[in-house]
Amino acid sequence: MALAKNGAEIPLLPKTEQTLFTRENQQLILRAVFNVSTSIIGAGIMSVPATLKVLGVIPAFVLIILVALLVDISVEFMLRFTYRGESKTYAALMNESFGKIGSVAVQISIMITNLGCLIMYLIIIVGDVLSGQGEHLGVLQEWFGIHWWNSRNFAILFIVLFVMLPLVLYRRIESLWLSSALAVLLAIIFVVICSVMAITAILKGQTVSPRMLPKMDDETSFFNLFTAVPVIVTAFTFHFNVHPIATELGKPAAMSSAVKISLVLCAGIYFSIGIFGYLLFGDSIMPDILVNFDKSSGTSAISSMLNVVVRLSYAFHLMLVFPLLNFSLRANLDELVFPKKPFLATDTKRFMCLSLVLLAFSYVAAIFIPSIWYIFQFMGTTTGVCIAFIFPGAIALRDVHGISSRKDKIIAVIMIVQAVVTSFVTIATNIYNMSGNRP
Repeated sequence: MALAKNGAEIPLLPKTEQTLFTRENQQLILRAVFNVSTSIIGAGIMSVPATLKVLGVIPAFVLIILVALLVDISVEFMLRFTYRGESKTYAALMNESFGKIGSVAVQISIMITNLGCLIMYLIIIVGDVLSGQGEHLGVLQEWFGIHWWNSRNFAILFIVLFVMLPLVLYRRIESLWLSSALAVLLAIIFVVICSVMAITAILKGQTVSPRMLPKMDDETSFFNLFTAVPVIVTAFTFHFNVHPIATELGKPAAMSSAVKISLVLCAGIYFSIGIFGYLLFGDSIMPDILVNFDKSSGTSAISSMLNVVVRLSYAFHLMLVFPLLNFSLRANLDELVFPKKPFLATDTKRFMCLSLVLLAFSYVAAIFIPSIWYIFQFMGTTTGVCIAFIFPGAIALRDVHGISSRKDKIIAVIMIVQAVVTSFVTIATNIYNMSGNRP
């Protein structure tokens, strides 16, 4: 149950469907779209251009569309079984189908994925943008020189205390809709600036024709194609926030509409940044496109200014994504550790303790972990696919409420098999490449 301002409880499972075309419903859907879109667009956006380098433009476009469709289906499975049963969280939904083991599995998966993402966000915001590390200088150091107050450790502490802390203390996810709207706007600005820079480069004849299909020289190159899959899967994973957003929205059809609109919007943003980023940097594109912007794409003052704007807009975007992932992380940790306690938002002491502990842990980890790219990539092939595909598919196959059609079960099997196979091949390929056997 979600709490309204008057203290009444708003049911996740409404008894009647109301029309989606009232002004109130349109506003609710719009707010939900912002929260869902912000949950989707995280750090994955900056790795999308590299997938075009690996796959080529056409396969990458097809992959983005297929993953978006599968995500829509998997969320539909979750919502359908949620509204038919009595679950109000992802863990409770898994508990209905698989008991305690299922609920613990999804809680651990969400905590690993979200905590890893939060740590990575802090590393990106400071290490890649504000303060830098090693030979790389951040924006603050480029502007003001190297000082103690713009060092990595102090910059992370400042961001955590004065930006992250106020945002994570919101007790209702619906309250974050305005910051989510700003985060979506910053993502669009990021895409627009990249498109302007790419079009300018095209007019100046400074780009090469993008590769439409993958370049496969040998067997290893073929298996390397699978490494692009977890990037796109992770980029579309937001299932951990389906229940919190749906709970406060309170309308099944409205949530379904919000998810579809968000997936279309995010797919458009992903492909746009992919194609323009690839046009801008070609085969020199890095797994983290911010590194490419750090290497000036031009010598003019305008080019330098655009590089800075791109990096800062993305850093601010991640700051606003942070509280949404923290919300589901905190909720799942509370549900795992304090299963018998009342609703978290009603217990100030427990709410504050969990919020501060998670924020402090993220801060310490971000200081001591210089880079978690390999860890993040492995998360995308394990906990990420479990949350997005394997768990929803398993729920549809288990069918404890007897509502899955034959078509649903076939899709669920395909969803699970493709997730397992691509994850296995990707992990094996990454291990092979990391071992130094890559030709």
